[in-house]
Amino acid sequence: MFYVYILASQRNGTLYIGHTDNLNRRIWQHTEGRPGSFTTKYGVKKLVHYEQFETRAGAFARERAMKKWRRVWKLELIERFNPGWADLAEALEPN
Repeated sequence: MFYVYILASQRNGTLYIGHTDNLNRRIWQHTEGRPGSFTTKYGVKKLVHYEQFETRAGAFARERAMKKWRRVWKLELIERFNPGWADLAEALEPN
């Protein structure tokens, strides 16, 4: 499976959109942080939304589309599926 995900620094804070074939590993990489990376610099570590895809191409296309969205559309997507802005990483199954 492949995933598109949105990380946030806090409710209505800085957002980051990415895609991966291993959501657990990728979220761990973001939370561990690489010095100088965007997510480390802005404290963007909270998984607030993700979508699953059968193909890498599908996930990549969705990521590219979402990155072009207006900020308000991204916030509405998060609010629709995760109104409390819970950290969804806490409920992920370990690999």
